[in-house]
Amino acid sequence: MLATSVDKMIFFLLLFFLGSQLYMKGQEGFELPGGTKKDKIKFELVNNLVIIPVELNGTKLSFLLDTGVNTTLVFSIAENDSLNLNNAIPTKIRGLGAGGSIDALESKNNTLQVGEAIDKTHSLYVIFDESLNFSSRMGVPVHGILGYDFFKNFVVKTDYTSKKLTLYNPKTFIRQPWRKHEAFDLEFTANKPFVTVKISEENGLQNIPLLIDSGSSDGLWLFREKNYISETPKNYFDDFLGLGLSGNIFGKRSKIDEVVIGEYRLKNVSASFPNQEALRNIVFFKHRHGSIGAAILKRFTVFMDYKNGKMYLKKNSNFSKPFYYNMAGITLQHDGTVTVKDVQDFRTGSLNLSQSDRNNGSITIPVSPTYSFFLAPRIVIAELRVNSPGAQAGLKKGDEVVSVNNKLAYKYKLYELSALFSSKENKTIYMVVERDGKQIKKKFKLRRIL
Repeated sequence: MLATSVDKMIFFLLLFFLGSQLYMKGQEGFELPGGTKKDKIKFELVNNLVIIPVELNGTKLSFLLDTGVNTTLVFSIAENDSLNLNNAIPTKIRGLGAGGSIDALESKNNTLQVGEAIDKTHSLYVIFDESLNFSSRMGVPVHGILGYDFFKNFVVKTDYTSKKLTLYNPKTFIRQPWRKHEAFDLEFTANKPFVTVKISEENGLQNIPLLIDSGSSDGLWLFREKNYISETPKNYFDDFLGLGLSGNIFGKRSKIDEVVIGEYRLKNVSASFPNQEALRNIVFFKHRHGSIGAAILKRFTVFMDYKNGKMYLKKNSNFSKPFYYNMAGITLQHDGTVTVKDVQDFRTGSLNLSQSDRNNGSITIPVSPTYSFFLAPRIVIAELRVNSPGAQAGLKKGDEVVSVNNKLAYKYKLYELSALFSSKENKTIYMVVERDGKQIKKKFKLRRIL
């Protein structure tokens, strides 16, 4: 499954930088049915991330669409007993985090369908580690990640404002949107797309090649702190950055004064700097400086044309919006379920309308209470930033959230809470948590650091 965090930039950072050992050859790949020129697919946008419906060997699932991975990953198979996998053999993979490599299965010759596009010889990796429960952090079901094997056979348009993905058959693709879009050359390393952008440093704007990573909800991830991080004046804070394949990722958060992508200029861009412990198991490619994440990509309509090595961007209504981060310092996740008792009233007896007329229109309706019970997601504090407003208010890691701003916690989506924690500076948050069987009321104000 996939994950979520509480950070508007977002809530959670799904950054999977897998090494080139995951590259597979000899796949026929996705195809649209004969004569089909394009196919539109609605997606769910969660914390800037694109979640698409898929069918794997006939089982309906939800996958994250991620330009930052070069093969398909599947999680939490135990929850999908009907899922069949073909030709599976044990293997090991690794990713960001301090935990090293993890056990997995490599499975070949599966049927994977996205919209009308079908790949009948799809290879993938299956991960059974229960700690990699990304859905609990995302707040929506996410069973896997789809990357290069999907993008390579289409011209793929991602419209972040309409939440629609359009697949174009490159053989019949005639319409040229490029007159209104700026074109960028892509360079591929281990089937991952890189583009050169300009980032402001101490010595002015510098050209830097970055991975295009739609599976990261942040703005930028940079792997070198030099020329960006300053102690005097201090321009960063330490934080939990996200959950990687090899464990939790911690590091620094900061802001970059300016990022220039072609003719587009973005100001005060959110940037994360993972610590070396999280990076030590990664095999880096030459000139790998970091990644452009979805907090930047969502500000454009994006065309990816892998076959011709091109990316086309056109700014959308998100372009001028500020880059946010989680000012509460609280990362939430789903942790099991709780039983909720809902009280409703229903009418009993009959109404005497003639009597109501004699009482100047007033009327008494006989009612009786009825109760319904249902299971709702249990929301807990998974991470808590040191000296954050939440920590200073007395909240603790593991607290169960009962309500936020007088609204029951289960009535929120996790990404709604992410947006709430990343909204206006000095906004007051009223939170009720349960700890050791007792409910505790806490109050704090969101505080901007950067």
